Amino acid sequence: MARRLPALLAALAAAALVATLHVYGGSRVLSPGGRGEITVYLCAAAEKPWEEIIKEFEHETGIKVNAIYGSSGRLYAMIRMSRRGDVYASASPLYMAMAVLDGLVRPDSVRPVAYLVPVILVPQGNPAGVRGLADLLKPGIRVAIGDPSHVVVGQYAVEVLKHNGLWPQARRNIVVYAENFAKLVALVATGAVDAAIGWHVAGYWYPGRVEVVWLKPGQVPEASYIAIGVLKTSRNPEAARRFIEFVTGSDYARKVWSKYHYFTSPQEVWKVAPGASIPSIEEVEERLQHSGG
Repeated sequence: MARRLPALLAALAAAALVATLHVYGGSRVLSPGGRGEITVYLCAAAEKPWEEIIKEFEHETGIKVNAIYGSSGRLYAMIRMSRRGDVYASASPLYMAMAVLDGLVRPDSVRPVAYLVPVILVPQGNPAGVRGLADLLKPGIRVAIGDPSHVVVGQYAVEVLKHNGLWPQARRNIVVYAENFAKLVALVATGAVDAAIGWHVAGYWYPGRVEVVWLKPGQVPEASYIAIGVLKTSRNPEAARRFIEFVTGSDYARKVWSKYHYFTSPQEVWKVAPGASIPSIEEVEERLQHSGG
């Protein structure tokens, strides 16, 4: 008997669908998959590592990878609409849990890839002097976050601000809601904003152009992680699983994740964000189901 889609899950899916229909161009789409190929939907939170890992995977296996990059919410909506593709990688357990509950992803294939911690990002030299969350409230400070309707890092930014009792004041200084993480980081790197709340890895995407301001202990309620799984629509599940194994287990991929300073264990997260929760996919699924009543 099919599980009923919880009300919250349906609401989140609808929000992601609307975002996709209105700003569909926010995802970069390459050619569709075929024999000897796989189509992978990859969160923009790791676009730079993905590109390097894909290149090596293709070289080693001969399997062509057609990549679609975008926010986790947009990708989720695209998969629901098209019912095509082989692999989905989200920037949080929420969207992966939604995909499992919605019957899009094979539950036994889901693996964690790398962990992400929300921080404050500033342009090199920190010209606005942003040293902590309270500085985001100062008059004239231009702040950016991801669009929380479908961008995971935007959802985490809102939660960080709410957790610290700063959301009502901080939102007055938000001048841009970026459509994915890559575009959020670019805003900081170019100096278009004074600060953004984003993932800690941004400082290593643009060395010499983006600096990281770590939050104080207790200010990060929850860390996230990239999760990856095989889509039930996959026409090449063997190749899809090989891709996931390469991403999560190969020496080459581990070096790439390390190069960009993505954390590979909860222990690494807790060194910089002590006390931050890291829910499992199963825990998030349970929350979604209970929230539906």
